[in-house]
Amino acid sequence: MSCTEDPEINLQKAFARIREAAAGGAAIVCLQELFISLYFCDVEDHEHFKLAEAVPGPTTDRLSTLAAELGVVIIASLFEKRAQGLYHNTTAVIDADGAYLGKYRKMHIPDDPAYYEKFYFTPGDLGYKVFHTKFAKIGVLICWDQWYPEASRITALMGAEILFYPTAIGWATSQDLATNTEQYNAWQTIQRSHAVANGVHVVSVNRVGHEQQGAMNFWGGSFIANPFGTVLLQASHDMEEVLLHEVDISQTDHYRTHWPFLRDRRIDSYQPITRRYIDGD
Repeated sequence: MSCTEDPEINLQKAFARIREAAAGGAAIVCLQELFISLYFCDVEDHEHFKLAEAVPGPTTDRLSTLAAELGVVIIASLFEKRAQGLYHNTTAVIDADGAYLGKYRKMHIPDDPAYYEKFYFTPGDLGYKVFHTKFAKIGVLICWDQWYPEASRITALMGAEILFYPTAIGWATSQDLATNTEQYNAWQTIQRSHAVANGVHVVSVNRVGHEQQGAMNFWGGSFIANPFGTVLLQASHDMEEVLLHEVDISQTDHYRTHWPFLRDRRIDSYQPITRRYIDGD
C-alpha cells in the first residue's frame, strides 16, 4: 500500500486491508516495512523520532485485538523506541489468537542517498528469529537484510518454513528504465536465490507510491517464490493490492530431498565467513 503523513490514516488503511485479506481466506498477513508512516529515512530529521513507539506497545495492542477477531497471524513492521535515544527498525509477530509472539530487530542497516537508516536505527541485537505461529514456523527479516544470504540461511536453519521480508525500496526519479529494471531484477533474484538455497518459500512485501519529496518511486512488485525460486505471485509496481496465495509448506521436504543442499553443506569449511574480508594468502 501507499502511505500518507498521518499515521492513523495509514493504520486504518492497513486494518481495512487486513480485513479484506482475512475475508479472502488469508491465514498469515504481512504488512510492508514501516507501514504506519511515510518512509521517513529519506532525510536526517530529529522530528521523525517522534514517530517511534514501544514494541510491544499501542500499535501491537490494536493489532492483537484485530488478529484475535479475524483469526489471522499479522506481521507488522514498526519504528521501535527501546529507550531514550535508542531506536530500532523492528517487526512484531502477532499470532492468530492475538498473542504477541515477539519481535525481530533489523540486523543490516543501510546508509545510502534517500536511505539514511543509520541516523535512526541501531542494528538489531536479538539475533535471527523464528516464530511458531498457528499456521507455520515463520522467519522474518527486513528489507536490507534481503541482500545477505547469511541471514536467510541462519533463519532457515532455525526451522523457518517461510521467510517473510517486509520492505520499503524504490527507484530514484532520476534513473532511466534500464537502471530501474536491473535494480528490480537484482532485488527479486537475490530473494529467489534464498528460496532455492534453503528450500523454503519466500514472501517479499513492498510499498508503492511516490514519496521522499519527489525523489523516490517505491517499486511495489511484492512476490511469493516457492522453494525452487519460481515466482508464484507478483504484484504490480504502482497499484495498491491485496494478494492472496496458498502456500504448501510440505514442498520444503520435497525440494530438500531431491536437491539436498542442506545435506551437502561443508560446515567444517565455513569458518572464514565470519571474517570481514580474507586478506593476503
